Amino acid sequence: MKVTWKLENRLGTITVDAPPVNALNKEFFAQMDEILHSIGEDCDVVIITGAGEKAFVAGADIKEFPELKREAGIELCKRGQGIFQRIAELKQPVIAAIDGFALGGGLELALACDFRIASRKSQLGLPEVKLGIIPGYGGTQRLARLVGPGKAKQLIFSGEFVSAEEAYRIGLVEQLVDENALAEARKWAQTMMKRGPIAVKAAKRVIDQGLALSLEEGLDLEAEAFGEICLTEDKNEGVAAFFERREPHFQNK
Repeated sequence: MKVTWKLENRLGTITVDAPPVNALNKEFFAQMDEILHSIGEDCDVVIITGAGEKAFVAGADIKEFPELKREAGIELCKRGQGIFQRIAELKQPVIAAIDGFALGGGLELALACDFRIASRKSQLGLPEVKLGIIPGYGGTQRLARLVGPGKAKQLIFSGEFVSAEEAYRIGLVEQLVDENALAEARKWAQTMMKRGPIAVKAAKRVIDQGLALSLEEGLDLEAEAFGEICLTEDKNEGVAAFFERREPHFQNK
């Protein structure tokens, strides 16, 4: 098991490399924890992908399951939930680039990202009930919030996989490509990196926090964030560039 971090020109890429199907285990969580601690202000966008052509991540390592009892099961879930929540709470936009299987814990990893791009060969699902268990790394909660409780229950109760086309149709993935989701994710990352970095991070924070608030409270949060941005050099540069008909040169200040 190897989880790698590459930062190049302010674009960070996390690659899960555990042949043949990039299954998640204790080593994955330890290495991911270390990587998440290292992501700083020198990174504007993060992409998460899987090595090889077969899978994004095909689930948890089932070899860890046979001896689980109640307390150990809770601890296992909390470990995964904690790491995936930290991914979701990164200041930077996080894109999941899915080429191949995204199953169980792998789909839960993708659900922790801000949006998902999948190639047509991909298959997605939460098959845990086939093992007599349930998703434990956030799948029951994030999937229902993304596609609605009815569709989430259908997928989780059956444990069936869906094609990339069906995942796109129901809103489980935001973009479908013929092949090479990673290349498409990089294109989106480059687009976002041309925008005001303070504004992009603020938009992510306001959207995520606002989902847990009433509409009125969310609107107040949005207004406060807008006001804070008005004090930045990036706002002044963006407005000046608009009037001068040129590309802005944001400084993240």
